Amino acid sequence: MLKAHSRLFEHLTLAMDLVLIGACWLAAYGLRFYVVGPALVTPAVPPLGDYLLQLIPIVVVWGFAFHWFDLYRPRRLGSHLAEWVDVAKASTLGALVLVAIMAFVFKGHEYSRVVILYFWALSIVAVSLWRATFREILRAARRAGHNVRRAVIVGGGSPAAGIVAAVRGRPDTGVRIVGLVGDKSDEGPAMATWLGRFEDLRSVLDRHEIDLIFVALTHAEYGRLAAVLADIGDDPVDIHLVPDVHGLTSLRGGVEEFEGVPLIHLRESPLQGWNLVLKRATDVALGATALLVAAPVILAIALAIRLTSRGPVLLRQERMGLDGRAFTMLKFRTMRTDAETESGPVWTQAGDPRRTALGARLRRFSLDELPQLVNVLRGEMSLVGPRPERPVFVEEFRRKLPGYMLRHKVKAGMTGWAQINGWRGNTSLEKRLEYDLYYIERWSLAFDLKILLQTFWRGFSTNAY
Repeated sequence: MLKAHSRLFEHLTLAMDLVLIGACWLAAYGLRFYVVGPALVTPAVPPLGDYLLQLIPIVVVWGFAFHWFDLYRPRRLGSHLAEWVDVAKASTLGALVLVAIMAFVFKGHEYSRVVILYFWALSIVAVSLWRATFREILRAARRAGHNVRRAVIVGGGSPAAGIVAAVRGRPDTGVRIVGLVGDKSDEGPAMATWLGRFEDLRSVLDRHEIDLIFVALTHAEYGRLAAVLADIGDDPVDIHLVPDVHGLTSLRGGVEEFEGVPLIHLRESPLQGWNLVLKRATDVALGATALLVAAPVILAIALAIRLTSRGPVLLRQERMGLDGRAFTMLKFRTMRTDAETESGPVWTQAGDPRRTALGARLRRFSLDELPQLVNVLRGEMSLVGPRPERPVFVEEFRRKLPGYMLRHKVKAGMTGWAQINGWRGNTSLEKRLEYDLYYIERWSLAFDLKILLQTFWRGFSTNAY
C-alpha cells in the first residue's frame, strides 16, 4: 500500500513539476516583453506562437533532467536544501539543452536570451517553492500519524543509538521504529524494543510488516553485513546502511561523494581552503594590532630583564608545531641561564626555585608569552590553538597517549581551549589532549574569538607558574 502511495506521489509531483515549468516559460515571455526587460531591437513583440512551439521540448527535456537528478526518489529523510540544489542543477542542464535545441532544430526562429534567463530563474524558484510546500504538507500529515513507515534497526552501539535519536527527533519523517535486532539485548530497551539477535532477523521480518531497515553495525560487526543482507533477501523493503564513522574516524571525520563514489574521511584538518585563509587573516590582523598595543609593555619588560639578571632577554626554544614540524618559539627569559644544566628538560613546578624574581611575576600573568606574537606574524603559530610542546616531551607523550599527535593537525597557539579551562602547566595530559581535540573537531572563527575573549579575564593566570 505504501509503495502505491509513493508511486502516486511521484506521478503527482512529476505532473505538477511539468505544469509549473510550462507556466514559467510563458511567464518569462510575459515578463520580458510586457513587464520588465531591455529595450526591444524591433518595435514588434515576437509572436507568442513561436514560444508555444518550445513547450513540448521543454516538458520532455525537464522531465528527463529531473529524473536524471533523481528528483522523484522518496526524500523522507532528506532536507529542503539538498532538493533545491538538485532542482537548480536539473534546471541548469535543461536550459543548456534547450538552447542547443533552439540553435539546431528551430533555426528559423529567433528566441530572446532574456526570456531564457528569466525562465531558468523562474523554474528553479517556482519548482523549489512548490516542492517545499508539498513536503511540509506531507510532514504535517506524518506528524499526525499518517503516511507512516515501519522500520527495524539491525546492529547496536553508537551507530544504532545515533539513528534512533535522529528518527525520534524528527517525527515529521513518518518513520516509526518497531525495534532493534542485535546481539546485545541489554542495550535494546535503552534505544528501542529488542526483537532478537542477528540470527533471528529473518523470523523478525516474517513476523512484522517492515518497510525500512537501517543496518547500523559497529565497526567490529561489519563481518556480519553479508549475512544480514542475505537474511533480508529480496524482501521489498528499503535498506539504509549507517556507517560507523565515529568508530573509524579520529579527527573531523565525514562523508562526501566524489564522482559518484562515496568517500568517508577518517582524518582531516579543519583548516583547509577558505578556513585556512580566514584564520590566517585573523591572526595577522589581531596579532599585528596586539603587538602594536603591547609594544611599550614589551620594551619595558625587556629592559627590566636586562637590568635584573644576567643572560639574554629572549629565550629561544624548539617546539613542535603544525604537522609535527619544529620551530623556534620566542619567550621572555624567566629563569636562570643554567636552569636545566643539572636536571635536563623538565616542566616548571609551582614555586620553582630556578625562576628569577622578575620571571616569577611575568609567568604569573603569562606576560613572558608576549614575544610569541612575532611567531604568530611569521606564520609559525596562531593566536588560538593547542599549546606547543618541546620535541623531547612530545616523544614521551605520544608513547603514553594514543592520538596525541593529532593535536598537531593545526598550528600551535598562544592560548587554547585547554588553557582557558585550567589544563595548562603540570596538569593532566589526558584532559589537555581531550580539550585540544575538542577544539580541533569543532573549530570555527567564532570559537577562536570566544577563546581569545575568555583568555583576557580567565586564561592568563590559570595554573601559570
